[in-house]
Amino acid sequence: MTSRAEYSVLACADAWRGAGEVLASPMGIIPSIGARLARHTFSPDLLLTDGQALLVDRDGRPEGWLPYRQHLALVTGGKRHVMMGASQLDRFGNQNISCIGDWARPARQLLGVRGAPVNTLNNPTSYWVPRHSRRVFVEKVDMVCGVGYDNAAAAGPSATRYHRIPRVVSNLGVFDFATPDHTMRLVSVHPGVTVEEVQDATGFPLVRPDEVPCTREPSEEELRLIREVLDPRGLRDREVPA
Repeated sequence: MTSRAEYSVLACADAWRGAGEVLASPMGIIPSIGARLARHTFSPDLLLTDGQALLVDRDGRPEGWLPYRQHLALVTGGKRHVMMGASQLDRFGNQNISCIGDWARPARQLLGVRGAPVNTLNNPTSYWVPRHSRRVFVEKVDMVCGVGYDNAAAAGPSATRYHRIPRVVSNLGVFDFATPDHTMRLVSVHPGVTVEEVQDATGFPLVRPDEVPCTREPSEEELRLIREVLDPRGLRDREVPA
């Protein structure tokens, strides 16, 4: 039986489908397994990194050097697809990882803005949310770290040249922004999840087609790779418990 964590891995992997020779920068256990699964299967040209100075193959073995200057060239030239986390995410894809509450006097301090503006304005950026709730999917983020479609459009052509949010994956389903006004759309629900459950756990109305499909089933080979090659220790279940 396929677990919710494995459907999440599969959905993250599909974010890099057909990406070509771009640098995948997954943040989190499930996105990392997903990127390696994509490299193993349908995106063999994907570049993977150890997060420091090396390019690695699909099994984590070094296969090249990635100096910082070259990393920046990939980032600022639209040649990287990063999958980040989000403490808050709104209907236009604005992301917050800095603080909860008023920036001048926050109720909770988080990571800080970090590289989120550079990521979102210079290369495709997707998001992974392991616990889908109204605390994360909010009407309006308390602070914009990752730039959404509305703020990118307001900033003009210099901000929209490489700006793109291909996917949002959560433990409940898959989302994109392929709507006329670039508001979040429900693409699929993971098996065992209903559309109503997803909407109830979201703090704004989702665009929904008349028929929302289930997230696709993995092939036998994909399941074998996840369970025996990429994550034999079952670390995926720590992010999305069975």
